[in-house]
Amino acid sequence: MGGDEAGLVFVNNATTGVNAVLRSLEPALASGDEILVTDHEYNACRNAAEVSASRTGASVATVRVPFPLESPQQAVDAVLAAVSERTRVLLIDAVTSATGLVMPVAEIAAAVEPDVRVLVDAAHAPGMIDFDVAALGASYVTANCHKWMCSAKGAGFLWVRDDRRDDVYHSVISHGYNGGWPGDGGRLHDQFDWTGTQDPSAWLTVPAALAAVEAMHPEGWPGARRAIRALCLTGRGILLDALGIDPPAPDAMIGAIASVPVPPPDDPGTGIFDPLMAALADRHRIQVSVFTWPAPPDRLLRVSAHLYNDESQYRRLAEALVSELRS
Repeated sequence: MGGDEAGLVFVNNATTGVNAVLRSLEPALASGDEILVTDHEYNACRNAAEVSASRTGASVATVRVPFPLESPQQAVDAVLAAVSERTRVLLIDAVTSATGLVMPVAEIAAAVEPDVRVLVDAAHAPGMIDFDVAALGASYVTANCHKWMCSAKGAGFLWVRDDRRDDVYHSVISHGYNGGWPGDGGRLHDQFDWTGTQDPSAWLTVPAALAAVEAMHPEGWPGARRAIRALCLTGRGILLDALGIDPPAPDAMIGAIASVPVPPPDDPGTGIFDPLMAALADRHRIQVSVFTWPAPPDRLLRVSAHLYNDESQYRRLAEALVSELRS
């Protein structure tokens, strides 16, 4: 991941990492300050920003990043235009969950740090894209290991830049807060390594998961990432051809997940997940996400790719999708 041991700690998931950072930043936030998020932000993490803002008198500002879009520069321009003298924290995805965009985080962070603290929600990034937490230039990076790294669920990490570590605490305060359970990993590890009784088994699977996926491709992890991305782009192309639409994002912004718009339903309903998702699962035995975004009746279908997938699965999905949309 490119981070030093002293700055990298395990958490259960990226949402936990986001909460820990935002809770830690609350003493530095005041009335009139802003936490900036994009309209692509994962709902759970946006909720964490809203709660921290409500506790401190700050507010959450939302910048619209266009989708469809033609280039990463559109995302850069949109975010930087929304940063103001009131902005204290920028919460941004490395890879957006709903729309599957690889965001130009390093370019954005270089333009706003250290005046604005950048918190990167990198839930999908490790194992999917070439990823170096230190090279991003952000203050904080949190991610999951159970996605493309294939560890057991319940393994994630938080990395904190060395100049930010003294003020970061776990959202669960425990022994390490006052040195009551000292370890040898430094202050940040004192806060995170032992927060009470829990099962660390998921964390312990990470080395085995890294080694297992590395062994699945003759070129190791670099080869695996290239193969996964190529398959995702192929799968997206099959769906775009079936739907007769243009790519909603350039290839450069695609990692191993990709979302495509699908025609709105006759009855959009009020649920997050669309009946089309259930139809594909029940009638075609295909597991794929179909959900409302950004608001009804608009909806997206999102595909993923890994080494256990193959092109025929995306062709089968395209046939099933066309069939369901015609029915």
